[in-house]
Amino acid sequence: MRLMLRPRSGCLMLCLCLSVLTLLLQSLWIPLETTGDEPTGRSPENQGHGFRRLALRLEALNTQVHRLSKEKAFTQLTRDDLSMLLQSFRQDQQGLARLVEREMKRVSQRLDQLSHQQHQQNQADTPQPHNDHRPHTGPAEKCEVPMDPEYPVCAEKVEFLRVHWQSDPCYTFYGVDGTTCSILSYLSQIEDFCPPRPGRNRSALVWHQKLKSHTERAEIRTSLTPLYETINNNSGPAMKFIRSRVERMSERWIQAGQRMRQNSNKTVSNQMRVLLYPGTLAGSIGQRFQAMVDRGGPLGELVQWADLGASLTILGHNVTLSISQHRLHSLIGAAPGRGGCPIQRPLTFDLIYTDYHGLAHLQGAMGLAFLHYKCRYRILDSFGTEPAFNLGNYAHSRGYKTLWGSWGLQPKQYMTMFPHTPDNSFLGFVSEEAMRLEMTEEELEPDIYKKDKISVVYGKQEYMWQEKSEYLEVISEELETHATVYQPPGHPSKLPSFIINHGLLTQEHFVRLLRRAKVFVGLGFPYEGPAPIEAIAMGCAFLQPRFNPPHSSKNNDFYKGKPTTRQISYQHPYAEEFIGKPHVWTVDIKNRTAVKEAVRAILQTEVMPFTPREFTCEGMLERVHSYIIHQNFCSTSQPTWPPVSVLRVYLGPLGDSCVSVCQRSSLVCEPALFHHLNSDATFSRLALGCSSTQEEVNHLFPAYKPWGQHCGLQQEPMLFSCAGADPLYRRLCPCRAFPPGQVALCSDCP
Repeated sequence: MRLMLRPRSGCLMLCLCLSVLTLLLQSLWIPLETTGDEPTGRSPENQGHGFRRLALRLEALNTQVHRLSKEKAFTQLTRDDLSMLLQSFRQDQQGLARLVEREMKRVSQRLDQLSHQQHQQNQADTPQPHNDHRPHTGPAEKCEVPMDPEYPVCAEKVEFLRVHWQSDPCYTFYGVDGTTCSILSYLSQIEDFCPPRPGRNRSALVWHQKLKSHTERAEIRTSLTPLYETINNNSGPAMKFIRSRVERMSERWIQAGQRMRQNSNKTVSNQMRVLLYPGTLAGSIGQRFQAMVDRGGPLGELVQWADLGASLTILGHNVTLSISQHRLHSLIGAAPGRGGCPIQRPLTFDLIYTDYHGLAHLQGAMGLAFLHYKCRYRILDSFGTEPAFNLGNYAHSRGYKTLWGSWGLQPKQYMTMFPHTPDNSFLGFVSEEAMRLEMTEEELEPDIYKKDKISVVYGKQEYMWQEKSEYLEVISEELETHATVYQPPGHPSKLPSFIINHGLLTQEHFVRLLRRAKVFVGLGFPYEGPAPIEAIAMGCAFLQPRFNPPHSSKNNDFYKGKPTTRQISYQHPYAEEFIGKPHVWTVDIKNRTAVKEAVRAILQTEVMPFTPREFTCEGMLERVHSYIIHQNFCSTSQPTWPPVSVLRVYLGPLGDSCVSVCQRSSLVCEPALFHHLNSDATFSRLALGCSSTQEEVNHLFPAYKPWGQHCGLQQEPMLFSCAGADPLYRRLCPCRAFPPGQVALCSDCP
């Protein structure tokens, strides 16, 4: 029987590989330069004998392959020929492997000796600064890589650093000089991949050690001075905007804090050390963002950062704000270099509020410490991150992998602009005009909300106006239409001729314009910004487009790549679902008749200023305080807040998410309560007969599959998710009630 090989390329390739390997080993066989430290009685020829024998053996095999290929005038070799060749190679296989291992070990030891001698010479020639972070090694220590089953990757890490220890200056900073001893010291004293060195006490890693906890209680402040001081350490248009907003609202923040202190019987927390790091404003990305601040760029994120800083300061916490990557490294104690090593000391902050860009900056500066401290991060994430996108392996295997997910944090560590994703925490902001709603009627100016027959269009850049002329023309037939679109110098306007454009206004002048306006007109973009909430707070009716089909990551470039499966049926879903008429009017903007009727109905309706409590200073203070008291992501125990007493269990219809199931009953889905219903007993209480029950890593579980009566339980708590729907499953949903205008809190919680 003959074995067919296609064509001679197989033999030629084998010849080529053996030839290259032979040449490589012959080059390695060249003896090392002898030194005065070389042991007597061993010549360079003897040192290289093993490598030379291996090279000669491979050369013989190479010759044999050449001979066989020349003897055959055709492109076939017999099975016996190949068997003879492979058997000949196998005879030496084990011996050759032992030989290679022995010779490589000898070379490694020799290189260690030479490297140590060179390092000693360098130290003798150059004064070395004192460094308490350098691992201690003896002057003439001999080091063997330990084989300890409790440290399975130690040898792999040693090999990595032998090759790459010069790739990041941080290794040298921690005392690594390329020798096995210095590498083992680093891997056991700075990182924890190798066991403690013999004869040395193993203390906790420096960056693992706990700082002395604060005993000072967080007391409500009557001044925002500490926040101004930390803002002044930063510069640029964005910081100017943040400071201006805080100053403009300072009186109302202080009054809200005083009311909270008088009326509250809530738990008092210890003072927290908090770092605010808006990564979007740092580095090259920050330069581009800051350049847009004065040209009509997005300001929603800056509004949120300003209000977060004010909330934490009024609540009595110690706030540090920075938009500098260099200062970030100093604040967290990063080692000099490119972030390959852990930080030099325990993290000095109890909480770090940042965004996705800042999270990447932290990872690049903290080394192993990044994961060690991940429970302290809070991520400002306007549109939310669903659990299915959050776990890297799951997201990759199920098709949920995007640019922004896969960080493996607890879903509640992501903090959103609006309460649209209950899997995350709703941080929010304060409606600026809501300050006036906290005044008494006597304090209000009599004509402050006197309305003119005008509308103001929501959209500061021209591209937002594309294909909207007909829609705006209908509105202009009933109302004088104003705009605040940024116009670069010398740039001709592309807006319709019937639009009165004021150019980009300061916040104060924009507020004055909205106070006069009857209608705030949405163009469909931007999605879910703060401006409609502030316009409604000034007595405007918000007219917004309806989307059919809904916008999502599947059909919309803006949402594409975002870690959410949400489908957006309106420009501002919160305004539609939580506020509604007469403050919010949603229309098909391509239907001229529907638009005209909506505008006329608004003109005949008295629309009073309105702000949900969650968008007032006092409401935000309550929410942030509650998160600081109850959200402890460093604990491994099951969440205890909200308490199980507020749980209401619902079985959803096929194809519905728990967000929809709870919302339909005027409740909100609460993912922290999922573990209370993730059991067989829940299916029994709902009278669901389970022919089979299985635990699975699936963001839809717990759920019931009617076909076959299969009951599914969640195996991975990180995947408990209010989002997610499948037409084959009925989801088990944990719902709870909430007080009016404060969806993040529960009605009967302590």
